[in-house]
Amino acid sequence: MCGIGGVLDLEYAPVPGLGHKLYGMNQLLAHRGPDGQGVWAHESGRVGFAHRRLSIIDLSGGHQPMLDAGDNVVTYNGEIYNYLELRDELGREAFRTASDTEVILRAYRRWGPECVTRFRGMFAFALWDEQAQRLFCARDRFGIKPFYYTVAGGRLYFASEVKALLPFVDQVETDLAGFKDYLAFQFCLGGKTLFKGIHELPPGHVLTASNGVLQVRRYWEVYYHIDFDHTARYFEQKLEALLEDSVRVHLRSDVPLGAYVSGGLDSGVIAALAARQEGGALMCFTGKYSLGPEYDESGYARALAGHCGFPLVEREITSRDFVDNIRDVIYHLDFPVAGPGSFSQYMISETAARHRKVVLGGQGGDEIFGGYTRYLIAYFEQCIKAAIQGTMNDGNFVVTYQSIIPNLVALRGYEPMLQEFFRDGLFEPMDRRYFRLVNRAPHLGQEIRWDALGDYSPFDTFGEVFNGANVGKESYFDRMTHFDFKTLLPALLQVEDRVSMAHGLESRVPLLDHPLIEFAATIPADVKFKDGHMKHVFRQTFQHLLPRAIVERTDKMGFPTPFTRWVNGEARDFVHDVFSSTAARGRALVDNARVLEWMEKESRFGRNTWGLLCLELWHAEFHDRPVRLPEVEEPVRLEVCSAAGAGATPAPA
Repeated sequence: MCGIGGVLDLEYAPVPGLGHKLYGMNQLLAHRGPDGQGVWAHESGRVGFAHRRLSIIDLSGGHQPMLDAGDNVVTYNGEIYNYLELRDELGREAFRTASDTEVILRAYRRWGPECVTRFRGMFAFALWDEQAQRLFCARDRFGIKPFYYTVAGGRLYFASEVKALLPFVDQVETDLAGFKDYLAFQFCLGGKTLFKGIHELPPGHVLTASNGVLQVRRYWEVYYHIDFDHTARYFEQKLEALLEDSVRVHLRSDVPLGAYVSGGLDSGVIAALAARQEGGALMCFTGKYSLGPEYDESGYARALAGHCGFPLVEREITSRDFVDNIRDVIYHLDFPVAGPGSFSQYMISETAARHRKVVLGGQGGDEIFGGYTRYLIAYFEQCIKAAIQGTMNDGNFVVTYQSIIPNLVALRGYEPMLQEFFRDGLFEPMDRRYFRLVNRAPHLGQEIRWDALGDYSPFDTFGEVFNGANVGKESYFDRMTHFDFKTLLPALLQVEDRVSMAHGLESRVPLLDHPLIEFAATIPADVKFKDGHMKHVFRQTFQHLLPRAIVERTDKMGFPTPFTRWVNGEARDFVHDVFSSTAARGRALVDNARVLEWMEKESRFGRNTWGLLCLELWHAEFHDRPVRLPEVEEPVRLEVCSAAGAGATPAPA
């Protein structure tokens, strides 16, 4: 796990001050790699790489940027979990290090750009192909590891975090389409960010730069080719074998491991499987708020620890922590994304980093197996519609209204959401109805200066994903989970990466293993979502690993952060000061005076105030105080690190 950066002049000219630029990128990414750094420049001075290292595998070797015998160079962030198997396939005797970094170089030498299809893991890397004079960049299938890029002044800049790119753009501006996406979903779609001109390489894509031309192409997609020939028991047995194997390879490390446990199903299963393989070496971490049972799930985490026999470290999180750390959270996120859980994760990661350098988490289960309550709400409507129209058996529905009724108790407490959802558009097409469920923009009125945002409609991009050709039109369930898998999940993974790396901590997510994901896409929706039971097949498969209290939970809270309570209590003065500053009152896109007027009326788990507070803190951090390259006190030397050894050449002037 590391931080990467680099620059390529697209017009074949030397980059002035290349060494200082690369050194500055490394300084801005220092938190991602506290164990070392390196920079490399091509002898022409037109391309160079930066790297910060967090040592997890091959602690004494594996330094980067790494050069192979043919003068190809790579800077890489992540873990290739099948690196041992690939070493054997490529010829173990040829390797000079024990690192997975060298596997990337040798795999590219053997298979070229198609090497990415052989990698099992999380990764973002840039590789300079000396013979082809080509920059080749790739990102893992799910977006676990980040990769951002921009073109400025005829040069391509890339980095693990946006903050390392901002010194090179002419002016920091808000991307209006990305801003509208954020208002609708609290994340951006289609490779957009909140920064104009700065793009995210989408998950499962590669970027090449050759002859001054940039090309982005997809190398992986998930296809929902449903298997109707096997029983539920077959799917359970195959799922168990695949996840056990995924956890096995995710435990490959030269440092001790830990795990997050929230008290829920997904993290509980991962921790239980890891504990079974690791024995007493696994240490787990959870957080809690001492504000009543509606905010505290730590009892379930303790039950799991007792059941599995691993030590549990608990972090109590307070409103003081929020006031002291929320600005740092926004800084590390680069731009606002997702809900208040990012703050909670930041605090737990801080605690975990005191004990471990690697942790496992349960991210992905809700999007793969259907764990969000809105799926049940959407299907409830479709069942009513089908019953009225007599189309219950036309293949579009995985549950009947008779079977779903006993499970509607899971909607208790969601009455306001149901009231809002059914107020307009009842029985509209499925894409319109799901868009209504996930779209948060209608709750924002005069607080946003909508006339300044242009004509772009987030629904258009939403529809491209929701109605994608790779998803079967028959299953509403698959289309809903697919949209969340392709959009919400990468946003949550941005949080996962950024709040852990802020503390020099590597976070691994075993549920996001592509053999498992490709298999899960073949499971019929009526097996995943039987009778409206959320995550039915996952629960059935792994219930034997967990305490009964966790298996039978119907009140999973998703680590609720008492943000609204703090806004109206201990953090009130802080929040009011943020929205009341002179700069905040003068924003072009948000009327923060109106935000102050209504924020105290928001519901307990409402996210509008959270989303707008994050926007204001983001403006203050990145617009009011532009990021600049750190000053360099001494002449910079560019180090070249390779499997064969390391040398150094002076930086170009």
